[in-house]
Amino acid sequence: MALSPKRKSEEARRANRVINHRTMWLMGILGVATFVALFIQLYDLQITQHEDLQEQAVAQQTASTTVTAARGSIFDRNGNVLAVSATAETVFVSPAEIEEYSETQDKYYIARGLARILEDVTEDTILEKMEKTYSQYEVIALRADASVSNQVRQFINGEIDEYGNEVAEGSQSRIRGVYLLEDSKRYYPYSSLASHIVGFVGTENTGLYGLESAYDSLLQGTTGLTVTAKNASGTDLLYQYEQYYQAQDGYSLALTIDANIQYYVETGIASIIEQFDAANGATGLVMDVNTGAVLAMASSPGYDLNNYSTIYDSGLAEAVAQYEEGSDEYWDALASAQLQQWRSKILNDTYEPGSTFKPITLAAAIEENKVSLNSTFTCNGYVMVDGWSSPIYCSNKYGHGTQTLIEATGNSCNPAFISMGLSLGTSTYYDYLESFGFTEKTGIDIIGETTGILLDEKSFGQNVVSLASYSFGQTFTVTPLQLVSALSATVNGGYLYTPYLVDQILDSDGNVIEQHNSTPVRQVVSEETSAIVRQCLEYVVAYGSGKNGQVAGYSIGGKTGTADKTGDPDGNVIVSFVCFAPADDPQVLMLMTLDSPSRDTGTYVSGGQMVAPTAGNVMGEILAYLGVEPDYDALEGAVADATVPNVVGYSQEEAISHLEAAGFGYTLVGDQPFVTDQTPVGGAIVPGDAAIVLYMGEEKSTELCSVPNVVGLTASQANTKITNAGLILKVTGTTDTTSGNVYAINQSLASDTLVAAGTVITVQFGDTSVID
Repeated sequence: MALSPKRKSEEARRANRVINHRTMWLMGILGVATFVALFIQLYDLQITQHEDLQEQAVAQQTASTTVTAARGSIFDRNGNVLAVSATAETVFVSPAEIEEYSETQDKYYIARGLARILEDVTEDTILEKMEKTYSQYEVIALRADASVSNQVRQFINGEIDEYGNEVAEGSQSRIRGVYLLEDSKRYYPYSSLASHIVGFVGTENTGLYGLESAYDSLLQGTTGLTVTAKNASGTDLLYQYEQYYQAQDGYSLALTIDANIQYYVETGIASIIEQFDAANGATGLVMDVNTGAVLAMASSPGYDLNNYSTIYDSGLAEAVAQYEEGSDEYWDALASAQLQQWRSKILNDTYEPGSTFKPITLAAAIEENKVSLNSTFTCNGYVMVDGWSSPIYCSNKYGHGTQTLIEATGNSCNPAFISMGLSLGTSTYYDYLESFGFTEKTGIDIIGETTGILLDEKSFGQNVVSLASYSFGQTFTVTPLQLVSALSATVNGGYLYTPYLVDQILDSDGNVIEQHNSTPVRQVVSEETSAIVRQCLEYVVAYGSGKNGQVAGYSIGGKTGTADKTGDPDGNVIVSFVCFAPADDPQVLMLMTLDSPSRDTGTYVSGGQMVAPTAGNVMGEILAYLGVEPDYDALEGAVADATVPNVVGYSQEEAISHLEAAGFGYTLVGDQPFVTDQTPVGGAIVPGDAAIVLYMGEEKSTELCSVPNVVGLTASQANTKITNAGLILKVTGTTDTTSGNVYAINQSLASDTLVAAGTVITVQFGDTSVID
């Protein structure tokens, strides 16, 4: 049956309504979905990625340039500059800007010119950086010196061409996209002096070794920033926007190190290394016994802080040179050699101290009332210890017989010190090892300190044999720094101090931000005990194994040491000498060690023979430099230096009168009534008993004199030989001639050296009979 028109119309309307409803629902769903999607996207952009997008927007709209802070300086105790940052400039290019001006300038021209000036940077490297056309900042050379940066500036301004030729005025064209940014470069005015203390900085101006590393955060300061607006192509918009965040310069360090004392010590250890052909170098350490301030700290081999990657030690250089340059073995050997020369034996290495450790045993035994100045010891040349089947020998295999405490110390008698150690017992002895600081690091304010190798308390408590060997400084190790810190406590009244290198921290205006506090860590032994130790150690230098370390005019205390290197297949030893002065009121204490000296030098291998003479000379220089007044009782019999008066033009009688008044002798050459010349010349400083040659009308010879070899001669023989050569003898070293074994052990100038007449030849005398 056919539907009526009315019915059809109703169904059509119903169908339209359904479609409309469905359409509205669909539109609503789509609208909601679209809104949700947009909301999520907006949330992601405005919330999740807000910071990243904001940074990108800032980067697109602004250009920022870092402003380097000036790194703080490092000074010695007298204000001498050991490390300083001087102005330098970093060369960089803007590849985006170079691309923008590519139609008016040739990038190959730019690359050639920069490569010629910078030398260490190749043309290909520069071109490769220029290809990064999305970048505004690509570094070409860090911290160029003034001479280099000035050439770059001339090239940028069009004053010179790519080959360095001057460009005629009027045809100059400025290069776009090459810039110089002010920076700073580290310089070390003293080069290798105190290299292991100061350390160095790397290419990023960050401290890598020494104090440069330990105090890096203070020395660096805070980097500043300059922010300017730029357009879409990356070009700066002048006068639109600029903000400057000022850099804060780093703090400076005022050290305890004295550059002069450091020089004396470094020169001293260099001389004994050369003289005795030491395979593993040497060390020298000087400390103020009353504060812990380190006045000098030297380790060999050293290096030039301005060229820290270069190998300076000949032995290390040979170890590298045996490999083909550029090979893996070469690079490994080079890295190993660099680490060895950067390494401080004072801080990073340990060794068996030998007899220089005996003052620790002495102090502990006196403090515990186990020995006194009235104690006696009998030495037969060896001693047997329970638990050990072999005898432990003394340095004198025939024995010292019966001896007092002072004599036993002067003789460095092993059996006597074993007796002292055993009297203390393992528990008490270990307590003193702890109290003197041997079971922990000293706490010095520099990176890399290690600590010695000792038995733990439990193992030591069960081992009497170890107690016996520890008593004379063997079968355990310490660092030189630990030993010096502890020995200072034995002679300064008993106070253990923390060694330190930085005395003050200064701001950029020189104001003191921080001052070191030299409060002692603890008192280990009493003032009375310390006084007895000083008395015993003064005897060591005056009459015992340390007499070759004597210093004319000063009372010195000290101790020699010769220690086996346990496990060394070649039987090498470390010889050493520790000394302090003045003996009755110590101000400074110095330790010198020599590692693996040759046995073929003709000198008996011991601290007393090899190290003490040079250490005594260095201590003499230090005391004179510090203005420590000589002990005039100790000066008795010694000849002091004096200034030669100028008597040219004087009559014979007047000249002789002036010379005799000054304490000098004289020799006359010629028969005229007036002095026409003299040798040495007026103003020269020579030994006060020298004979001055007066030329009475005779012409003074200009012929050079040949220095004779006097090593092995007595003082009288040496004086005759040097005087006959037209030269002047200056005597240093031991003044005790009672043993009859005092001979010249070295001289300041090598034999056959040609020098002017009247030159002073310093000859060091030593007692060749002393043993440790």
